[in-house]
Amino acid sequence: MTTYQQVFSRPESLKDVATHFCPGCHHGTFHRLCAEALDKLQLQKETIGVASVGCSVFLYGYFDIDVVEAPHGRAPAVATGVKRARRDKVVFTYQGDGDLAAIGTSEIIHAANRGEPFTVIFVNNTTYGMTGGQMAPTTLPQQQTSTSPYGRDLQRDGYPIRMAELIAGLDGSAYVARVAVDTPKNLIQAGKAIQKAFEYQVKQQGFAFIEALAACPTNWGMQPLEANARVGSEMIPYFPLGTFKDRFAEQGAH
Repeated sequence: MTTYQQVFSRPESLKDVATHFCPGCHHGTFHRLCAEALDKLQLQKETIGVASVGCSVFLYGYFDIDVVEAPHGRAPAVATGVKRARRDKVVFTYQGDGDLAAIGTSEIIHAANRGEPFTVIFVNNTTYGMTGGQMAPTTLPQQQTSTSPYGRDLQRDGYPIRMAELIAGLDGSAYVARVAVDTPKNLIQAGKAIQKAFEYQVKQQGFAFIEALAACPTNWGMQPLEANARVGSEMIPYFPLGTFKDRFAEQGAH
């Protein structure tokens, strides 16, 4: 008689519901990593999520925590208010690149510069995923989108914004890292970085920012496996993975 040992299960911080995300989309994977971090740190009942406009808006449908909806790009401003009103709670925003790096640029820059003590999960899939695949601030050079059918022209459209490096350069930020989940090794590292970002908040050590490179097969016009491979072959070379700031490790106190 064959016996089996269960080695994987749904995190308690996630609801038992079917996903609606497209096949190959990495949002579900990052949801799981965030939920696992909340479980490990026993934060489920102490956490408030702030979701903005885009595919990130569905946070409330998957996480078994309190969630506040924010207007497009304004999640850092809303999170600032929530955290200042409830200092005892763990607060995090979950945002996409079209949201955070475009209409929400001002909010994220000033929240980071002030050192607001919450956590940001920034999902970068180089496109506006929910509204039709338009060019985003993170769209790669020559990448074709619905609004750049001939590819992103750097002379006309400018360069993709490397948000992790930008945030790390602000004095108010404390922990900044860029992660991906295209390989098992990268997924494990991503889980560790996300947990550390929440630990920074628990220990009251300041503003933490995770940039999560993600696939968007539907808007990229690719099959899931092809889109996953593109993260490693095209995105990571332009958006290198790693820790860009770890204030307390640098000071020998973390």
